Amino acid sequence: MSPSKLPTLQEFHDAAERVAGQITKTPIIESHWLTELTGSPVFLKCENLQRTGAYKVRGAYNLISQLSEDEKKRGVVAASAGNHAQGVALAAKLLGIKATIFMPVGASLPKYQATVDSGANVVLTGSIFDETLAAAQDFTEQTGAVFIPPFDHIDIVRGQGTVGLEIMQQLPEVDNILVCLGGGGLAAGVALAAKLRARELGKKIKVYAVQAQEAAAYPPSLKAGRPVETKINPTIADGIAVAKPGKVPFDIIKDYVDRVVTVTEDEIAKAMLGVMEKSKMVVEAGGAVGVAALAAKKLKLKGTTAVILSGGNIDPLLLQRVIRHGLAASDRYTNIAVMLPDRPGQLVRTAQAVASAHANVVEVLHTRHNNGLEISEVELDLSVETRGKEHRDEVIESLKKAGLKPRLFEN
Repeated sequence: MSPSKLPTLQEFHDAAERVAGQITKTPIIESHWLTELTGSPVFLKCENLQRTGAYKVRGAYNLISQLSEDEKKRGVVAASAGNHAQGVALAAKLLGIKATIFMPVGASLPKYQATVDSGANVVLTGSIFDETLAAAQDFTEQTGAVFIPPFDHIDIVRGQGTVGLEIMQQLPEVDNILVCLGGGGLAAGVALAAKLRARELGKKIKVYAVQAQEAAAYPPSLKAGRPVETKINPTIADGIAVAKPGKVPFDIIKDYVDRVVTVTEDEIAKAMLGVMEKSKMVVEAGGAVGVAALAAKKLKLKGTTAVILSGGNIDPLLLQRVIRHGLAASDRYTNIAVMLPDRPGQLVRTAQAVASAHANVVEVLHTRHNNGLEISEVELDLSVETRGKEHRDEVIESLKKAGLKPRLFEN
């Protein structure tokens, strides 16, 4: 994209006026625990409190509202398993336009229901997203409905950039902005809008984008100088798991994002747990990657930092698993296997050893059938609440002092 075709600051302001009254101007609040952890002020931009629970409605509304009358009559179509679906559905409803949303057959029930509740016609098709996308594109060709892309469109970027304008208005002293990175619509819009506004104010800011390590398409693409398709692995941050960057956002990100970093699944889970426990907010995995980067010290930043919590839409069943994973990653939920002789009193002996270390047993599995067990042996699998690594080690030591042979295992 040539510099002359980049969105201007005025175009971002125009987008902000367009979406005003239709979206929520989300709050920005100080995170005292992250401030203490990093030694510098950290604020959270709470797009998890946005209408539909994520920032996506900004770009969707900005694009759909500018369609011609003929295009509006034909309706809009999108393919998505989550936030983009809800953003397009709500934007279309607000504008009185028919929306058809294609979702994978395995889409979570809460996301499916939220999209239906926004008034869209939802079509469940495809076992993988590529099949869902192909069905949506076929529908577009057959009906003439306007396809609304999730990130690779200049008006989507302009709409998402309104998050950056709000940060600059709400936190004028900001020096750094952390934003999640999937296809690139949000990161591109925020980086360009915020830097253009900062330049107008006579200051400089830095923008850092964060990807899940298991789905990091941008590092190899930036190295190649163009969007390249990358193999992605399963990740809890499915909302930002994109195999190939969008051309439009990529051309902005390569020049306006100062650095791209990645975070692991454990780091994401711990960040989600931290935000929930300490900031009292539910944030989906993709929305927590900025916090994960700070908490894992992937970035050493000076000055005031704003972290965008991009969304809070998470299936309760997945949230349950993430909480457990986050506790385990923080050494607060420990799985211990103990081999015991198969005779009375051994369970009491084990429980007393755990209790003497002031730990709480949450779950117990007693089995005689695991491979490697002698006829006279049983295995006791314990799930134990611990206060951290030190306390976990105390529990292990207490079991050893009781003459038992404990080992840690992952569940």
